[in-house]
This record gives sequence, structure tokens and C-alpha cells, in this order.
Amino acid sequence: MIGFRFTDYHAPDQTPFDQLFNIFKQLLTYTSGDFNEAISWLTELDKEYGLTKPDYGIGDFIQELKDRGYIKEDQAGSGEMMITAKTEQSIRQQALEKIFGKLKKGKSGNHATRLTGQGDEASDELRPFQFGDSLEQISMQESIRNAQINHGIGEFNLTEQDLAVTEREHKTQTSTVLMIDISHSMILYGEDRITPAKNVAMALAELIKQKYPKDTLDIIVFGDDAWQIEIKDLPYLQVGPYHTNTVAGLELAMDLLRRRKQANKQIFMITDGKPTCLKENGRYYKNSFGLDKKILNKCLTLAQSCRRLKIPITTFMVASDPYLQEFVRDFTEANHGKAFYTSLQGLGEFIFEDFERNKKRNIR
Repeated sequence: MIGFRFTDYHAPDQTPFDQLFNIFKQLLTYTSGDFNEAISWLTELDKEYGLTKPDYGIGDFIQELKDRGYIKEDQAGSGEMMITAKTEQSIRQQALEKIFGKLKKGKSGNHATRLTGQGDEASDELRPFQFGDSLEQISMQESIRNAQINHGIGEFNLTEQDLAVTEREHKTQTSTVLMIDISHSMILYGEDRITPAKNVAMALAELIKQKYPKDTLDIIVFGDDAWQIEIKDLPYLQVGPYHTNTVAGLELAMDLLRRRKQANKQIFMITDGKPTCLKENGRYYKNSFGLDKKILNKCLTLAQSCRRLKIPITTFMVASDPYLQEFVRDFTEANHGKAFYTSLQGLGEFIFEDFERNKKRNIR
């Protein structure tokens, strides 16, 4: 009998296009989808590190991007190149693989809860047959094994007491709103905080599309005001000369979640600073010096409102200032939510773990 034969694993060699494309997608995220700037950076990197081959240059790469449908000419007739929806999806997929690891596309299911019974998806647990169980739930392999143990193998005899049933887990759908701070502080002091936030948003969007297609994800950005953006807009997201109107972001998030019919609702908020702005009667009230009680109290009131509506808020704080962390602690206590004080490098892992953990909770 021939057994298994093991050999050394050699990863398949990437083509020159694939090698450049991986770098190009990262540059597009940094340049907010600006093709010309990304190509300029790629050219400079090629000069410094020799990325291209003698028989395959940047010009060949650009032509192959056209041929494969990753870029197209601007429809305005300027002759400039712009990325396509195919590239946008590829950038999200890269973010997913980088942050969450490669995930196989699951069934069109939702999030598992701790409840079992007449559910949607089979679990690993078995139990004795009960009246009302469907035939599809019976584990024939385990039932036959029980019959042989209980009655011997001389004469096959299967009774009701031998039947084993596979438990099924109930599934629940989740509506998530992801809030991203795009105030000026997200690029202040030379630290790029918006790019990791964009990568996390793209990865989370792609995760939900692939693994939890019945879930919903709404993405909100907030500066002086708050507005909803489409998933396809994420690569182009930029920080503006804005203050931080957390109140506007929370109000819009609550409004979006009120329209959702799912039982489970949650808000993820990525921010690096304190709320510094309100809009009242069409006018902006701003104060960037310390924690303004007027703005702070409005934020805490909304956090309490979300708690009453059973909408937990998870805050991902990408700044380490003690007085900012104090605000997050008060905000989290008012909502009975959670807060993570994380570095930019660990942001994706924190959000992924919390998202997966929340899929097991069922709010009623």
C-alpha cells in the first residue's frame, strides 16, 4: 500500500505584474486613489530598489493595468487615467487578507448565537432524538454506532433510543455602523492615522460581503459634519481641515440603525481625539481647547440613548493622551459599551476580534 509522500513546499513565483500590483494597491490607499501620484511613487521606488525586470518596466505594467481592466481613461476627456471598480474591490480584498487573513467564502448565513434547537446551521454537538426533530437532523453515522453498541453486531436493530440528533445553532443578523474620524488630527504631527482606518474599513466591508452577506454595514465619516459614504468610496477617503463633531456622527449612526430590522445593532467608532464641535441652529460651536462640557454632555447623552436602544458602541482609540482616554472611559461607561486603546498596527486585529465576538450575542 502506497502511503503519503511529503515534499518541501515551494510557493508559486509571482509574475512581475503581480509583484508590482501588490505594491501599487498599497500606494493607492496612501494616495487616496490618485493614480498619477501612486505611479510616481512606484517609479521612485523602482529607481531606488529595482522593482522591475530588464524585460518588464513600469510602462509595461501600466499597459497591463489597462488590458486587465484595472484602470481606464477619465470620461471627462482629460486623458488622465483613473482606477476602476475592479481595482477598488481588489484593494478591499488585499486589506482583508492583510488584516484578517485569507477567509473562505461562507454560506449565505449570519452570526451564530448561543441558542440551540431548530436553528439554521449544524453544530458539533449531538443529543438524543426528541419528538419534533426533523429527519434531516438525525446523524445516521452516530445512530448506527449506537445501535451496534446497544444491540450487538450480530443482527442489526435500530430503535428510537439509538437515534442521535445533530444540534443546530440559531443564526442572527447584525447591522453595523462604522464611524471614521476624518478630522485634521488624524494626520497631525506627521502620523498617518487615516490610512490604517481606511484599511480596517475596507477589510471589514469585504469580510461582511464574503462571510456574512445578510448583515449590513454602513460607513460614516465625521469632521465638522457627518455623512454616509459608499464602500466603493473608501480608497478615496481623505482627511480634511475639520474639527471633530462626534455628536453628528452618533446622530447619523442612530438614524441609520433605526431603519434596520435586524435584532443586533452595533456601532464601531475609530477616533484619535476628543469631540470639539457641535452644530446648533445652523451654526457651528467649536472649542479645541480641553474637554468642553457643552459638547461632552451632548456626547454622553447620546451614548446613554444608544444604551437604552440596546446599541452598544465600541470605541477604538488610536491616541494615548491620558485626558482623551478619560473622555473615552466616561463615554463607554454611559453606553455600557467597550473601548480599546490600540496602536495603529493592532487596530485591525482588535476590530476583527470584537466583531467576531459580537456575532455570538443576541440582543432581545
